[in-house]
Amino acid sequence: MNTAELSKEQQILRVMRKTLGNVVRDVTPLGGRPNPLTGDTIQGIKDCFALISEREQELAEKLGFDEAKPYYKDGTLPNAQVLNFVKPAQE
Repeated sequence: MNTAELSKEQQILRVMRKTLGNVVRDVTPLGGRPNPLTGDTIQGIKDCFALISEREQELAEKLGFDEAKPYYKDGTLPNAQVLNFVKPAQE
């Protein structure tokens, strides 16, 4: 599988995740009204989100993305360093 194929699959997964999220948002009832979705449908939606997330992580690993570091399309790395602020101990 080449980079173009992985990128296309990532685009498909991203659109599926966003669309599924929008569907959930659109059918979520307001103020104590009953949910139009059955428990099985809700569990199926959760399972879909989990599968999409797992596949996105697999693709990120194949492409060598480190989730702890930001990714920039132009390939430049941030020049800032992370600082840890520690509260001084009180005497």
